[in-house]
Amino acid sequence: MLHDILLIKDKHKQAAQQIVARVNAMTGNKIVIAIGGESGSGKSELGHEVAYLLKKQRTPAKIMHIDNYYKTSPQERNPWRKAHGIEQIGYTEYDWDVINHNLRKFREDAPVVVMPCVDLLTDQDDFLTTSFKGLRYMVIEGLYAVQAEADLRVFIDLTYHETKKAQLLRGKENVDKWRMEVLEQEHQVVRSLRPLANLIVDKDYQIVEA
Repeated sequence: MLHDILLIKDKHKQAAQQIVARVNAMTGNKIVIAIGGESGSGKSELGHEVAYLLKKQRTPAKIMHIDNYYKTSPQERNPWRKAHGIEQIGYTEYDWDVINHNLRKFREDAPVVVMPCVDLLTDQDDFLTTSFKGLRYMVIEGLYAVQAEADLRVFIDLTYHETKKAQLLRGKENVDKWRMEVLEQEHQVVRSLRPLANLIVDKDYQIVEA
């Protein structure tokens, strides 16, 4: 997402080092790394650090912010959710056809690709024209990222109860009664995806095998 706020700490850097060590032991010309977890758990920070370390070792990665792939725009999302019911919140809100199309293009080494990109300052749906040519790594990060077809799935095992401070610091959304209901529903759906993970980032931000 454009203009997203990152609060990168030592814990993100240390966890990223362990993830990259695991990635470096993997084989294959195209490797997709998915990092999922609840709101405020540090997905964007960890994804950025993983990509940064891959760049430092001269194997740059493209980041796919999977929360850019909602079927509804930021302006439409809450009205749609309130009209359809809180139980409709979950990974089915993503446009998986577009996600899977972009992942196929990555694996095909496509030289020209269009990716959605939400501008957080204007809440507009924009588009990024980019290239996957010559890139070995893709880092996917977002609420339901581990649902994607990835070669390594990392799940951050923190709930929204434990990340309220991080959400307030980032200030992307008002934390009111409705937002708390949304977070609870997201919590239930995200937790259901935990069994898909290969690696778990625990509450102390240590990496453990799933």
